[in-house]
Amino acid sequence: MEKHEILVSYGDDPYVMTCHIAEAAGLAELIGDKKKRVGLKPNLVVSRPADEGATTHPEIAAGLIAYLKEKGFQNLVILEGSWVGDRTADAFGLCGYRKLAQETGVELIDTQKDPFNAYDCRGMKIEICDSARAVDFMINLPVMKGHCQTLLTCALKNNKGIMPDREKRRFHSLGLHKPIAHLNTVARNDFILVDGICGDLDFEEGGNPVPAGRIFAARDPVLCDAWAAEQMGYRVEDIPYIGLAEKLGVGSGDLKKVLIRELSSPDASRSLAAATGLPRPGGKVRGLTPFIQEDAACSACYAGLIFALSRMRREELARIREKIAIGQGFRGKKGNIGIGRCTAGFNASCPGCPPSGAAALSFLRGLG
Repeated sequence: MEKHEILVSYGDDPYVMTCHIAEAAGLAELIGDKKKRVGLKPNLVVSRPADEGATTHPEIAAGLIAYLKEKGFQNLVILEGSWVGDRTADAFGLCGYRKLAQETGVELIDTQKDPFNAYDCRGMKIEICDSARAVDFMINLPVMKGHCQTLLTCALKNNKGIMPDREKRRFHSLGLHKPIAHLNTVARNDFILVDGICGDLDFEEGGNPVPAGRIFAARDPVLCDAWAAEQMGYRVEDIPYIGLAEKLGVGSGDLKKVLIRELSSPDASRSLAAATGLPRPGGKVRGLTPFIQEDAACSACYAGLIFALSRMRREELARIREKIAIGQGFRGKKGNIGIGRCTAGFNASCPGCPPSGAAALSFLRGLG
C-alpha cells in the first residue's frame, strides 16, 4: 500500500472487512520484522458501546489481532486513555476490549496510569506516555465522527489518547488545533484503519450515529483526515489542524493526488431497511429524515446525504420543497431530485457511488 492510497471496504461484518483490508494493504509486509512490538490504538474516549457512534468497534481490533497472529506477530498491545473525567478501565470493560484481551492474550495498557516524558514536537514540548513510545509499529484505530470543537475527529486527533490527562487539559487551553498538529510530528501513525461503521454526526461522545457500513485504511494521517472531512461534508480548510499538520511535514492533504481503492461495492453493506445489526438513525439524525425519500439505500450513500443535510443552514433546508430520493429502488426511474448513481435518471441528480458529504452538500446548495 502506497502513502497516497486510501483503501475502502464496505460490508456488514467489521471482523471480515478488517481481515480483508489488512491483507489487501500488505500490512504484514509493512510491519516487517515479526519481533516488532505492534500497538493498536482504538478510540475509547468514553464508556459507551460502539453502536452509539463514539468508540471503535472491538470486532475491528479482533480482526487485526487474528490477521497479525496468523502472520506470525505475537508481541501485540492495545493501548488507550479515555478523556478526562472518564476511566479507561470502565471503557475497556463496557466496550469489549478487556474480554478481547483475555481471549487473545494481548496486553492491555491504560495510558491514564502510564508514566510519561516530554518530547520536542517541532517546537512544542508535549508529554507522551512511555507505552506509546515503546511501540515499534503503531496501528491507529480512530472513529470517523464529528467533534463539538474541532468539527472532525479521526486519525490525527485520536493520538490524544497516548498522553497523560494533564496534557489533555493543556491541549484544550491551547485551542486543540495547534497542539494536535505538533503532537503528530512525534506520535506514530504507521498504519491507520478508520472505523466508519456508524460514527456520530457531530459529537465525540456519541448519541447521533450515522450508519455508513465502511472502514478505510491509510498510511498518511493528514490525507486520511482530509478525505474523512470531505466525506462528512467539510472542506479541509474547515479543520485547521489538518493544514497545520501538513505544514509541519506530518503528511499531505492534497486530495487531488489521492488514489481511492475500493475493495468492495458500497451495496456490499446492508441497505437501511435490512440493517438489523446496525443502529437506526436517532437524535439529530432522525430530525433530518423528513427531507429524504429512501428506497433500499446503501448505508454509505445515506450517510453522505445525512452529513450534507446536517451542514445546511435552516434557511437552506427551508428551500427544499420536496423529498430527496436515494436508494437502489430508484434505478431506472424518473424523478426530480436524487442522490447517488441510482437516481441518474432524475432531472437533478448528484453523481457518485457513494457521493461524499461534500459533493452532496454542493449539489443541494446548487439547486437554488
